[in-house]
Amino acid sequence: MTPNLRTDAVRIGPHLQIILGIVPDTAVRLLRLLGLLQRRPSWSGDELADQLGVGPRTVRRDAERLREIGYAIDTTPGPHGGYRLGIGADMPPLLLDDDEALAVAVLLGVSAGAAIPGIERPALATLARVDRLLPPRLRSPLAALRASTIPLMSHHDVVPAEHLVTLARGCDAKERVVFGYRTRQGDEAVRRAEPHWLVATDRRWYLVAHDLDRNDWRTFRVDRMSNIRVTGHTFRPRSLADPAGFVNESISVAPFLHKATARVAASAVDMIRRVPPDVGVVKPLGPEECSLELGAESLEWIAGYLVGLGVDFEVERPAELRIYLAELGANLVRTHDNHYQKR
Repeated sequence: MTPNLRTDAVRIGPHLQIILGIVPDTAVRLLRLLGLLQRRPSWSGDELADQLGVGPRTVRRDAERLREIGYAIDTTPGPHGGYRLGIGADMPPLLLDDDEALAVAVLLGVSAGAAIPGIERPALATLARVDRLLPPRLRSPLAALRASTIPLMSHHDVVPAEHLVTLARGCDAKERVVFGYRTRQGDEAVRRAEPHWLVATDRRWYLVAHDLDRNDWRTFRVDRMSNIRVTGHTFRPRSLADPAGFVNESISVAPFLHKATARVAASAVDMIRRVPPDVGVVKPLGPEECSLELGAESLEWIAGYLVGLGVDFEVERPAELRIYLAELGANLVRTHDNHYQKR
């Protein structure tokens, strides 16, 4: 048991290396004590002694050993007193049993794969660590649990947690990746890239990478990727000023036949709340004015979206959209004026 514990200690940090430098049986007991203190707000000395199979005096000695290496173990004297894990300078290692580790891995996989706003990056970082440290005996039940878990969202938006973990490792280790990719037109090809960032919108995950075959930055939808593999070949990081802005423009404007820019009589903060990042790019122009860039396969869609925002706007480009809106407005006025006069 001791060799396995020593391997884990190298991954977790110096405090556990100190613990594992103690007599093996004592080291195992200290780890169990630390795990018990994490599970409940407080324990009595007798409860801890019963859980560990030792006497109250041994529990006191073990608590003191944990204090000596930096963990804040608070004690309360008296018949109703006990032990609790206090707030220290460092966060102690989180020790989980098999069921708890599986629950964390499954929930992190669902939240990361669903691109839940606000937690996607920390969830993904934690998921990568948990997956790497899971013992072999837990991998099969974890695969079964993930296969049986269905997020309540469009099937096309679901991203396997394994894809995110592999790409996150490539980004972190600065290693090139190879993967199959399906374009918007349905064409499939093998792509080679240097992965730099993963960016999540409220619906999808995107990889920002330097495409080795095209020698340029590209955005890849992760749900269109397959057979993702880290090659082991490292690369020197390249500079890109605004990865999130690059994705924003790449998915909302660049790939479409028609592109339009409108000056909108509303603050950029207000418009960012109204316009999802995969629909348009918002840039501030003043306290109560901003520009909105949109892309679509038809001018009719862009016109309808702008009108549907319910704010004053002026189209700056293209001229065809200005003409279309002017004709549409004239037709609406004529139709509704005639209808009003008949009443």
